[in-house]
Amino acid sequence: MASFFTREGDEGYSGLLGKGRIPKYDLRLEAIGDIDEASSALGMARFLCTPSKTKAILLQVQRDLYHIMAETAATLETAEKFHVIGAQHITWLEETTDTWGGTVRLPEEFIVPGDTMAGAALDLARTVVRRAERRMAELLQLGGVQNGDLLRYLNRLSSLLFVLELTENQEAGKQNPTLAKTDHDDRNTD
Repeated sequence: MASFFTREGDEGYSGLLGKGRIPKYDLRLEAIGDIDEASSALGMARFLCTPSKTKAILLQVQRDLYHIMAETAATLETAEKFHVIGAQHITWLEETTDTWGGTVRLPEEFIVPGDTMAGAALDLARTVVRRAERRMAELLQLGGVQNGDLLRYLNRLSSLLFVLELTENQEAGKQNPTLAKTDHDDRNTD
Protein backbone atom coordinates (compact mmCIF):
# COMPACT_ATOMS: atom_id res chain seq x y z
CA MET A 1 0.00 0.00 0.00
CA ALA A 2 1.26 3.45 -0.91
CA SER A 3 2.24 5.79 1.90
CA PHE A 4 0.81 9.30 2.16
CA PHE A 5 4.12 10.73 3.34
CA THR A 6 7.78 10.38 2.31
CA ARG A 7 9.61 12.12 5.18
CA GLU A 8 11.86 13.71 2.54
CA GLY A 9 10.81 17.24 3.55
CA ASP A 10 11.41 16.80 7.26
CA GLU A 11 14.63 18.82 7.13
CA GLY A 12 12.93 21.79 5.43
CA TYR A 13 13.91 21.09 1.82
CA SER A 14 11.92 20.04 -1.25
CA GLY A 15 13.01 18.38 -4.45
CA LEU A 16 12.74 19.93 -7.88
CA LEU A 17 11.78 18.33 -11.17
CA GLY A 18 15.40 17.74 -12.04
CA LYS A 19 18.48 17.57 -9.85
CA GLY A 20 18.60 19.47 -6.61
CA ARG A 21 16.69 20.42 -3.50
CA ILE A 22 15.75 23.87 -2.29
CA PRO A 23 14.57 25.28 1.06
CA LYS A 24 10.81 25.18 1.52
CA TYR A 25 10.81 28.96 1.92
CA ASP A 26 12.42 29.47 -1.53
CA LEU A 27 10.66 31.90 -3.89
CA ARG A 28 10.06 29.07 -6.37
CA LEU A 29 8.11 27.10 -3.76
CA GLU A 30 6.25 30.25 -2.69
CA ALA A 31 5.09 30.69 -6.29
CA ILE A 32 4.08 27.02 -6.58
CA GLY A 33 2.23 27.24 -3.28
CA ASP A 34 0.34 30.34 -4.39
CA ILE A 35 -0.65 28.67 -7.66
CA ASP A 36 -1.75 25.56 -5.76
CA GLU A 37 -3.82 27.74 -3.43
CA ALA A 38 -5.37 29.47 -6.46
CA SER A 39 -6.36 26.09 -7.87
CA SER A 40 -8.02 25.18 -4.58
CA ALA A 41 -9.92 28.47 -4.52
CA LEU A 42 -10.98 27.84 -8.11
CA GLY A 43 -12.21 24.40 -7.06
CA MET A 44 -14.50 25.99 -4.50
CA ALA A 45 -15.69 28.54 -7.05
CA ARG A 46 -16.30 25.78 -9.60
CA PHE A 47 -18.47 23.95 -7.07
CA LEU A 48 -20.50 27.08 -6.33
CA CYS A 49 -20.93 28.38 -9.89
CA THR A 50 -24.19 27.67 -11.65
CA PRO A 51 -23.57 27.80 -15.42
CA SER A 52 -21.93 24.61 -16.68
CA LYS A 53 -19.87 26.69 -19.12
CA THR A 54 -18.31 28.53 -16.18
CA LYS A 55 -17.53 25.22 -14.49
CA ALA A 56 -15.86 23.95 -17.67
CA ILE A 57 -13.72 27.09 -17.98
CA LEU A 58 -12.61 26.86 -14.35
CA LEU A 59 -11.74 23.17 -14.67
CA GLN A 60 -9.60 23.93 -17.73
CA VAL A 61 -7.87 26.72 -15.82
CA GLN A 62 -7.18 24.38 -12.88
CA ARG A 63 -5.57 21.91 -15.27
CA ASP A 64 -3.48 24.70 -16.80
CA LEU A 65 -2.33 25.73 -13.33
CA TYR A 66 -0.97 22.23 -12.75
CA HIS A 67 1.15 22.64 -15.89
CA ILE A 68 2.35 26.02 -14.60
CA MET A 69 3.28 24.46 -11.26
CA ALA A 70 5.20 21.67 -13.01
CA GLU A 71 7.22 24.04 -15.17
CA THR A 72 7.88 26.27 -12.16
CA ALA A 73 9.09 23.25 -10.17
CA ALA A 74 11.47 22.20 -12.95
CA THR A 75 15.12 23.12 -12.96
CA LEU A 76 16.26 25.31 -15.83
CA GLU A 77 17.85 22.19 -17.36
CA THR A 78 14.57 20.23 -17.34
CA ALA A 79 12.02 23.04 -17.80
CA GLU A 80 11.57 22.41 -21.53
CA LYS A 81 10.32 18.90 -20.75
CA PHE A 82 7.49 20.46 -18.70
CA HIS A 83 6.76 23.37 -21.06
CA VAL A 84 3.04 23.29 -21.94
CA ILE A 85 1.70 26.81 -21.40
CA GLY A 86 2.26 29.03 -24.41
CA ALA A 87 0.81 31.82 -26.51
CA GLN A 88 -2.28 29.78 -27.45
CA HIS A 89 -3.25 29.60 -23.76
CA ILE A 90 -2.95 33.37 -23.41
CA THR A 91 -5.07 33.84 -26.55
CA TRP A 92 -7.72 31.47 -25.15
CA LEU A 93 -7.88 33.48 -21.91
CA GLU A 94 -8.14 36.77 -23.80
CA GLU A 95 -10.85 35.49 -26.16
CA THR A 96 -12.81 33.91 -23.32
CA THR A 97 -12.59 37.13 -21.28
CA ASP A 98 -13.72 39.22 -24.25
CA THR A 99 -16.61 36.87 -25.03
CA TRP A 100 -17.90 36.76 -21.46
CA GLY A 101 -17.08 40.40 -20.89
CA GLY A 102 -19.44 41.31 -23.71
CA THR A 103 -22.34 39.88 -21.71
CA VAL A 104 -21.85 41.91 -18.51
CA ARG A 105 -21.86 45.56 -17.59
CA LEU A 106 -18.43 46.67 -16.38
CA PRO A 107 -18.73 48.78 -13.22
CA GLU A 108 -17.28 52.28 -13.41
CA GLU A 109 -15.94 52.01 -9.85
CA PHE A 110 -14.31 49.40 -7.64
CA ILE A 111 -16.72 46.83 -6.27
CA VAL A 112 -16.91 45.05 -2.94
CA PRO A 113 -16.99 41.25 -3.28
CA GLY A 114 -19.78 39.27 -1.67
CA ASP A 115 -22.93 39.89 -3.68
CA THR A 116 -23.22 36.14 -4.27
CA MET A 117 -21.45 33.10 -2.86
CA ALA A 118 -20.06 32.06 -6.25
CA GLY A 119 -19.01 35.62 -7.08
CA ALA A 120 -17.21 35.94 -3.75
CA ALA A 121 -15.41 32.62 -4.35
CA LEU A 122 -14.32 33.79 -7.79
CA ASP A 123 -13.04 37.05 -6.33
CA LEU A 124 -11.10 35.20 -3.65
CA ALA A 125 -9.54 33.04 -6.37
CA ARG A 126 -8.72 36.20 -8.34
CA THR A 127 -6.82 37.68 -5.40
CA VAL A 128 -4.82 34.49 -4.90
CA VAL A 129 -4.00 34.46 -8.62
CA ARG A 130 -2.76 38.06 -8.29
CA ARG A 131 -0.44 36.99 -5.44
CA ALA A 132 0.83 34.09 -7.57
CA GLU A 133 1.37 36.57 -10.40
CA ARG A 134 3.54 38.78 -8.17
CA ARG A 135 5.64 35.78 -7.12
CA MET A 136 5.96 34.62 -10.72
CA ALA A 137 7.04 38.12 -11.83
CA GLU A 138 9.83 38.09 -9.27
CA LEU A 139 10.86 34.55 -10.17
CA LEU A 140 10.92 35.42 -13.88
CA GLN A 141 12.92 38.62 -13.31
CA LEU A 142 15.45 36.74 -11.16
CA GLY A 143 15.87 34.07 -13.84
CA GLY A 144 14.26 31.24 -11.87
CA VAL A 145 11.91 30.53 -14.80
CA GLN A 146 12.38 31.41 -18.44
CA ASN A 147 8.84 31.11 -19.88
CA GLY A 148 7.23 34.55 -19.79
CA ASP A 149 3.90 33.02 -20.80
CA LEU A 150 3.54 31.70 -17.25
CA LEU A 151 3.37 35.28 -15.98
CA ARG A 152 1.14 36.42 -18.84
CA TYR A 153 -1.25 33.54 -18.14
CA LEU A 154 -1.67 34.53 -14.50
CA ASN A 155 -2.17 38.17 -15.48
CA ARG A 156 -4.92 37.36 -17.99
CA LEU A 157 -6.50 34.85 -15.62
CA SER A 158 -7.20 37.50 -13.00
CA SER A 159 -9.13 39.51 -15.62
CA LEU A 160 -11.16 36.46 -16.63
CA LEU A 161 -12.03 35.72 -13.01
CA PHE A 162 -13.31 39.27 -12.53
CA VAL A 163 -15.56 38.93 -15.58
CA LEU A 164 -16.80 35.55 -14.35
CA GLU A 165 -17.56 37.09 -10.95
CA LEU A 166 -19.71 39.75 -12.62
CA THR A 167 -21.40 37.04 -14.72
CA GLU A 168 -22.19 34.89 -11.68
CA ASN A 169 -23.61 37.88 -9.82
CA GLN A 170 -25.81 38.86 -12.75
CA GLU A 171 -26.97 35.25 -13.31
CA ALA A 172 -28.07 35.24 -9.67
CA GLY A 173 -30.11 38.42 -10.20
CA LYS A 174 -27.60 40.91 -8.77
CA GLN A 175 -27.48 43.34 -11.72
CA ASN A 176 -25.73 46.17 -9.85
CA PRO A 177 -22.66 45.16 -7.85
CA THR A 178 -22.00 46.65 -4.44
CA LEU A 179 -19.66 49.58 -4.94
CA ALA A 180 -16.65 50.20 -2.72
CA LYS A 181 -17.28 53.93 -2.57
CA THR A 182 -20.56 55.52 -1.54
CA ASP A 183 -21.79 59.04 -0.97
CA HIS A 184 -22.70 58.28 2.64
CA ASP A 185 -21.38 56.32 5.59
CA ASP A 186 -23.62 53.37 6.48
CA ARG A 187 -22.39 53.19 10.10
CA ASN A 188 -24.64 54.44 12.81
CA THR A 189 -22.96 57.56 14.20
CA ASP A 190 -25.23 57.95 17.26
